[in-house]
Amino acid sequence: MEQKNFLIIPAMAIFCILLSGCGNNDDSEASLPQLTPAKSGTLNICNEIASQYSFKNTVITDSQLVSAGNVAYSATEHYRAPEHCLVTGYMNERIGTGIAGETRYAIGFEMRLPTNWNGRFYYQANGGLDGSVAKAVGRIVFSAGPDSAALNEGFAVISSDMGHPAPTPFFGLDPQARQDYGYNGVAELTPMAKSLIEKAYGKQPDRSYFAGCSNGGRHTMVAASRFADMYDGFLVGNPGFNLPKAAVAQMYGVQQYAKLVEFDSADILATLQTAITPEEFSLVSQKVLEQCDALDGVSDGMIADTYSCQKSFDLERDVPTCSSGRDNTCLTPEQKQVLGNIMAGPHNSKTGEAIYTDFPYDAGIGASGWSEWEYFMALNRDPGAVGFIFSSPPTPFNGGTEQSSLEFVQSFSMDEDAQRIYATDSIYSESGIDFMTPPHPTDLSVLKNRGAKMMVFHGTSDPVFSVNDTVNWYQELGDANAGHAENFARLFLIPGMNHCGKGPTTDKFNMVRALVDWVEKGVEPQNITASVRPENTELPNDWSKSRTRILCPYPQFAKYNGIGSIEDAANFTCVTPE
Repeated sequence: MEQKNFLIIPAMAIFCILLSGCGNNDDSEASLPQLTPAKSGTLNICNEIASQYSFKNTVITDSQLVSAGNVAYSATEHYRAPEHCLVTGYMNERIGTGIAGETRYAIGFEMRLPTNWNGRFYYQANGGLDGSVAKAVGRIVFSAGPDSAALNEGFAVISSDMGHPAPTPFFGLDPQARQDYGYNGVAELTPMAKSLIEKAYGKQPDRSYFAGCSNGGRHTMVAASRFADMYDGFLVGNPGFNLPKAAVAQMYGVQQYAKLVEFDSADILATLQTAITPEEFSLVSQKVLEQCDALDGVSDGMIADTYSCQKSFDLERDVPTCSSGRDNTCLTPEQKQVLGNIMAGPHNSKTGEAIYTDFPYDAGIGASGWSEWEYFMALNRDPGAVGFIFSSPPTPFNGGTEQSSLEFVQSFSMDEDAQRIYATDSIYSESGIDFMTPPHPTDLSVLKNRGAKMMVFHGTSDPVFSVNDTVNWYQELGDANAGHAENFARLFLIPGMNHCGKGPTTDKFNMVRALVDWVEKGVEPQNITASVRPENTELPNDWSKSRTRILCPYPQFAKYNGIGSIEDAANFTCVTPE
């Protein structure tokens, strides 16, 4: 007799099916838990924390009550804050390897605990290569405004140097410092911070949020993958979640621009910046607008339908080619070749494999933030990051001069040396990719199944972390969740915005409140209202200083309704591209 194969369904599987709440591919919103709102509390102790609080491998250096007023985040940024307790300290002090031999390492931090607390904890993930403790005001982007920071809204906030001192990138010689920077600092700080909050208020936070932009966005995406059991909401801005790849791409850009210049000047940067000048970048921006501005229903200096634009604009066809000298009305064939290569992203010439993703053409190419990242940052920051931090073993060089940075970049092989970000050895057991990126970026099942939420925003004119990389990730996240990633994660593209702000854009918005409402009340973020900053010097002269727009969840974009002022967000609707 022929033996039949019967499908045996385990009891646990039947239980999951009946509840429709197990696994990563459930597309039912009703099956996801609804987290309860946070409850407020009052500060019970402050000055005594320094002497009374104890936690493993933690030293509290000071705790003091600070009156309500402005907190100077930097020389140009000030944030209003209520009365709060300022606590400073460090964890896991040790002696490790540095550029000059033995170096002191510790995970430095500060916490600001408002007297009148909203019951929530906010992890402020900072940008760049970290290395210093930024003021824990709950900032995410500078452009949100002085009232928008989380501390001012009642959150208890922590900020950290992620386990290494300045100057960076020399900490990359120390394996533990690499790991702390990549992800371990969060693992160490989070339980300590929640315990300290319990000491101060008599209870741990009811809800915890994690937020940052740029490298802070990377920190946030890593936390969503590694530490989703510790946090309820994640706000991700312009994320460099593939930062080692993006840093290599920045160096590729320098290699390309260098083809267009002769380095016969002592000022390397100034010479490099003549490859494609600000006026020539502005020309490209103008030509992109000519082809794409009206795709969203109105010619307003903004390109909301980003991906239809990529089909409408052609660099070779739409930007005039110089027939004689350069006069800011054209690009030479060589300039077009270089710009096209950079926008396509670096590739391995032997295999054709992409090292990093491509970039979309957008109006913000003409903004100062674009050229700053293309030239200054690419020459002065990324070589050190790749050489010292992301490569295994490290490939140190004298990063004290632009000449030595340029020499490192020009000697860097996209075919051979780029592979070092994936390498390990007996000392550096985790590669740059391993400790810097989310280990499973499209598996957010822990986040999803416990009712946590993620909101992501990215400027379409980001010159360093391509918005295409984030869009590709979000599409793959949807594929991993039966096409319904929007049940727990939403992506908002910001037309014209450069890296974490600036450019011809509406870059003033507050997504923290929307995230809290989604996490704690189940209010889905259908759109976010954003406005221009009147002080933004890169706004076109014909824009109203009160312009507002809606930011739409991808793949939707804001389309003009055809009637009413084009300066008012109320006259735009989120629509899906055809």
